[in-house]
Amino acid sequence: MDNTDPVDSPRSPELLGRTVVVTGGTRGVGAGIARAFAEAGAEVVTCARRPPEVPVAGARFVPLDLREPAAVRDFFAALPRLDVLVNNAGGTPYRLLTDVDAERHARVVELNLLAPLTASLAAYEHLRRARGCVVMIGSVSGGRPSPGSAAYGAAKAGLESLARSMAVEWAPDVRVNTLVVGMVRTGLSHLHYGGEEGVAAVARTVPLGRLAAPADVGAAAVFLASDAASYISGAGLEVHGGGERPAFLDAAAHGNPQEG
Repeated sequence: MDNTDPVDSPRSPELLGRTVVVTGGTRGVGAGIARAFAEAGAEVVTCARRPPEVPVAGARFVPLDLREPAAVRDFFAALPRLDVLVNNAGGTPYRLLTDVDAERHARVVELNLLAPLTASLAAYEHLRRARGCVVMIGSVSGGRPSPGSAAYGAAKAGLESLARSMAVEWAPDVRVNTLVVGMVRTGLSHLHYGGEEGVAAVARTVPLGRLAAPADVGAAAVFLASDAASYISGAGLEVHGGGERPAFLDAAAHGNPQEG
């Protein structure tokens, strides 16, 4: 009889020997995702237009503009193996719809929707052979109004829809899921929320009382890529600390209605 205490037994990294590509994995959320996969034992490749200011331990960087389809295809063709693709690259500046022309908004859609599609198609044969998976990094902006980032919200809504269709078309060989990410604290958060006081005020609106850390998103991505999630495909996993408190609750409380 084996009397080994499982609690004290050494735990093997759950993704040991698997190759993972994280697009835009050089800073912020992407770096957190790359770090989480490296800690899980995977061989991690990150790609972006510019190299990381602080290299992610355990990750290899390859320069790549994800809006150049030919370069994307060449990048994936050169890989000897691929088990997991994390489509993380994306983002947008704050712009009201009438601030710029449609062509500028189209570039936001290109980066946040078309680039993940291009990368996924280029990676498909690798993933099919490995029975691998795609993890899309979506946003709560895709499921609610996003004033100031409307094109981004529309692209993220499209990304989640794309992932659900891919999950059906590519089954059973490739699983496809989306992380629906809320507000994340990164090195640039104070610029978006008006300094540290603004960050703290925004954090208080989250039911769990804080913004996500990049490591929180990384842990969720590792889960979706792991064997524990082998029957999960076409899903959207919300990583938002409980969501957003409905504004009408605070409005009703401050209104102090009187009964007649």
